[in-house]
Amino acid sequence: MKLGVFMNFEQFKPLTVYTIYIASTPEKVWQALTSAEFSRKYFFGNSVEVDLRVGGAYMVRTPDGGLHISGEVAECVLHRRLSFTFNVNWPGLIEKLGPTLVTYEIEPAGGAVRLTMTESHDRPLDDDILSGGRQGWPAILSSLKSLLETGAPLVVKMAPPERMLSALKKLGIRTP
Repeated sequence: MKLGVFMNFEQFKPLTVYTIYIASTPEKVWQALTSAEFSRKYFFGNSVEVDLRVGGAYMVRTPDGGLHISGEVAECVLHRRLSFTFNVNWPGLIEKLGPTLVTYEIEPAGGAVRLTMTESHDRPLDDDILSGGRQGWPAILSSLKSLLETGAPLVVKMAPPERMLSALKKLGIRTP
């Protein structure tokens, strides 16, 4: 889905919010969130590619280079806030569930950074559908925290939750 200038963000309601404190600086957290090379280390081999301007492309590529997630930057305030659409490229997903808006807020918190990730949707979604993000975001951001603080990402083996895959299947959405 193309974001465009006519999308009304007022209709998006947060359904998943995750806050983490990281012993780092806003600049280093920003770089980690927006750098393909750095993101590959904590995002389980996936790389984030982002054109840091409103309307710029946001993409997540799988370790083999395939396009997994696509979107468009909605807001970009250097080292402070990044909002973008986050659309998993599974056939029928966006048409049936609507777009997802992800926002990162980066705030100094003493000698640390408070990073808040909000996943918002333009319609109510079943908890079974949301279970994938609610499992994935804490693992991704905890790995980012570990990498920034210790130099080593977490090794977390996980697959999409069965309850999410079943709920998507009932809606006729094919998953890998």
